[in-house]
Amino acid sequence: MTYYAIDFETANVYQNSACSVGVVRFVDGVEKDSVYSLIKPAKMYFCPDFTDIHGISYGDVRNCPHFPEVWQTVVEPFLKSSGEEKIHFVAHNARFDMGVIRACCDYFGMPLPNADYACTLQIARKAWTELESHRLTFLAEQFGIVYDAHNALDDARTCGKIFAMAAKELGCNIEELFLGCQSTL
Repeated sequence: MTYYAIDFETANVYQNSACSVGVVRFVDGVEKDSVYSLIKPAKMYFCPDFTDIHGISYGDVRNCPHFPEVWQTVVEPFLKSSGEEKIHFVAHNARFDMGVIRACCDYFGMPLPNADYACTLQIARKAWTELESHRLTFLAEQFGIVYDAHNALDDARTCGKIFAMAAKELGCNIEELFLGCQSTL
């Protein structure tokens, strides 16, 4: 099964303020390829607390394209290159990342992608009930995954790996896990 781990960073508290996106394609739990792009938010306000977390500032994105161009020229062609009719996203705290897609599509008058999604935060809570935390950074540390937290591409890559590990932990294959916990975008 092909699935796409996706992660966004935002400039501020508004979900339509995406400032970076990372997407990693996995086939049967194995990473195949990826895309990453900075995004110029609709409104160019960067909350200093957010910049402190992800390191992206106004200066980094002022000459970058807005969400529609990034989605239509980078992300969408990447998603369609597998030939799948429906996209299968996984995201850690998927409510946030799917909310970013919804908010940006709504703000720019774009249709939502034909996609289902699964939340690796919820899945991790079921797979590893004994762990004291299920935050992505904690899981990565527990499982020896080295990554740069709050870099959209690294967050997406780590999320995709956690999804495959959770399927093993729960004794099912990736497709069974996805179908058992999917929601529609």
